[in-house]
Amino acid sequence: MRAAVRGAPKLGFVEKLSYGFGDFGYSLAYNMVSAFLLYYYTVVLKLPAAAVGTLFLTARLLDAVIDIGVGILVDRTRTRWGRTRPYFLFTALPYCGIFLAIFLVPDWGVDAQLVWAFVTFNLLGVLMSFGSIPYTALMPMMTEATDERLKLGSMRSIGTSVSVILGTAATMPLVGLFGGGDERRGFLLVAVLFAALSLVALTALFRNCRERFHDAAPVGMPVFTGIGEMLRNRAWWVCFLFALLYFVRFGAMISVTAFFAIHVLGRPWMISVMLPAISGLLLLSAFLAPPILSRTGIRTGCFGALVLSIALFAALPFTEANPVAFLSLYFAASIATSMTITGIFAMAAEAVDYHEARFGVRNEGLLSSGISLATKIGMAMGTAAIAYALAFAAFTPDHVSDGARATIRWSYYGWPIVLLMLQAVVILFWPMNAATAKDRERAPLTA
Repeated sequence: MRAAVRGAPKLGFVEKLSYGFGDFGYSLAYNMVSAFLLYYYTVVLKLPAAAVGTLFLTARLLDAVIDIGVGILVDRTRTRWGRTRPYFLFTALPYCGIFLAIFLVPDWGVDAQLVWAFVTFNLLGVLMSFGSIPYTALMPMMTEATDERLKLGSMRSIGTSVSVILGTAATMPLVGLFGGGDERRGFLLVAVLFAALSLVALTALFRNCRERFHDAAPVGMPVFTGIGEMLRNRAWWVCFLFALLYFVRFGAMISVTAFFAIHVLGRPWMISVMLPAISGLLLLSAFLAPPILSRTGIRTGCFGALVLSIALFAALPFTEANPVAFLSLYFAASIATSMTITGIFAMAAEAVDYHEARFGVRNEGLLSSGISLATKIGMAMGTAAIAYALAFAAFTPDHVSDGARATIRWSYYGWPIVLLMLQAVVILFWPMNAATAKDRERAPLTA
């Protein structure tokens, strides 16, 4: 059941831009934390790598219950601001504050520092849930047109890419600039800057984006009924697994890149080049993906992009001695994989329509919570896997053994290729491959 805001205008540029940079507001802090928190904890604070890996993994696994709960809460929210926008208003400032607290670890000893790290990292994840789940749920409420959703997904990809560039490529130069040789102080000051930028973006998201279409189902819909229907939604499962695999790879590569550039390639300067490319050069692909996916359909377009990326990625180890050749191949592979991010954003909205066609309700919040869960668990699994791999290889920053270097090299090449292959298999099960909204109306939905 659906209700619409009558006479709602078309989506304007400011609204699309504000929506896209909502992802910037939530992702900037998360990308910086994902890229450098393992480094910050193990190298700057000298906390044990295995303990840090357990911290990352357990913190995100706890999000399972939280994310589902937030999704249900969004579906039951009714306010004068709408169903998603009040979450942007009331979580923006606490989210930015906890982000700062992560880099304010007190000098209370290793055990106390691990507790502080666990609490602050968990709180960041909780507040991320209360913002990112409504944010994902907002897109299908803004427009029903597939082409418009791809444009919104493109804008979101732009916001993500800018957050990756700042959160990865700019972080270490800014740490050096602000810290003056003191990395601990440098990380804190960079966090202050990024928190301010995030707050501006989240405020614009609240002010400029509007809900036009939403589920008019009764507020008291049984929870287990909603979860059961979600688990029978094939489109949701494909989107969930596809996003999970993407972010396991993303989390692993964003965490291992600094170690790979320093200890395998022997070129620390490449960190600031390679980390932004991990996002798949989203800024460029954000413009390429909508027309391509509109023409090919999500399933065919994403599958082709993944096959191309696998082939390019498999050639990378043969170019380690040549930085120009290495980066050229990597940029090409990254552009291909980044197209799938725009696909994921659109798939999340399409899964809501698929749900309505099968069950008569949309449940935007609940379905979006699963995608948020895939993102966070994937990032945590990838980061934890690198931490455990470093611990298994007895990695120490002062003396890196050949075995540790071999482990880092495999972590950078082997597992990403495996995960890309699994993504390619998963996308083949996507039930809707129509290129346009008009075609989709004629295309049957398969169970």
